[in-house]
Amino acid sequence: MKKKEEKEVIFYEISDFEYYLRNMRKSENTISAYVSDLEQYAAFLNKYEHINEVDEIERDDIIKYIDSLKRKNLSKQSIARKIIAIKDFHKYLSEENNMKNPAEMIDSPKTDKALPIVLTIEEVEAMIDSVKGDDPISLRNKAMIELLYGCGLRISELLALKITDIHLKEAYLTIVGKGNKERMVPVGEMAIIAVRRYVDKGWLDLIPKNGNLLFYNYQKKPLSRQSVFKFIKKLAEENGITKEISPHTLRHSFATHLLEGGTDLRVVQELLGHEDIATTQIYTHIDKSKLKNIYDHTHPLAKDKHKEE
Repeated sequence: MKKKEEKEVIFYEISDFEYYLRNMRKSENTISAYVSDLEQYAAFLNKYEHINEVDEIERDDIIKYIDSLKRKNLSKQSIARKIIAIKDFHKYLSEENNMKNPAEMIDSPKTDKALPIVLTIEEVEAMIDSVKGDDPISLRNKAMIELLYGCGLRISELLALKITDIHLKEAYLTIVGKGNKERMVPVGEMAIIAVRRYVDKGWLDLIPKNGNLLFYNYQKKPLSRQSVFKFIKKLAEENGITKEISPHTLRHSFATHLLEGGTDLRVVQELLGHEDIATTQIYTHIDKSKLKNIYDHTHPLAKDKHKEE
């Protein structure tokens, strides 16, 4: 059996930067993406520009790497993410190690933010109503979809929920979101009923010894992201929904439906756990006909003057 080759570390500073990101309480997904992008960057510079040390990097070397990404027909979003990783890496080295910053004058490409895919209220209701059964897995699935939509949770937040995080009498959850920031999220009546039924009639059959998470699989192991993705996609297909959806689509739908119902943007920001309100503003894509209808019914100058005469 062949020995697995160890990954060659070209720039040890990447490990230092990874440690810095952990201290900054960045999420594991963010750290993993940054490290992967920087390792690809380092491999290119080493192979094609024969660069072995970070302080040998010049602005032209970075431009050559970006050009190579463009030749691969990567999306604007992917290239922008990689450039941000490079710029943040060199900024860190400049501030912490007093190194030159060759990425300082590198511009990030402008990207068009795609509007999120959103389900209608009827589509969400159809999906939730189609989850039936009193067995532990069905009860678990009902509780999951009610929380994903009813509380607008991220998939990572859902799977990290502990039994001690749910406060059904007080109707709220304690959520630890991005950057380990804690927030309280209210829980609606239907979600409370679904979670209570699951905890009372199904949870004990799924938890391992000394388990404290809310969601486990039939093997008594913590539920995986892939399992939830498959469940949501299958549920959509069974209900004739042809949109390309994921568990995050329910979070998008939660935010959009709240805004369409007149909820203040700042409140939605708080519920979603967004640090920057600009992130929440993408959900203000209420279609023009709805906006026109709201305007016609609420603005004092929108009424037809001829009808009043």
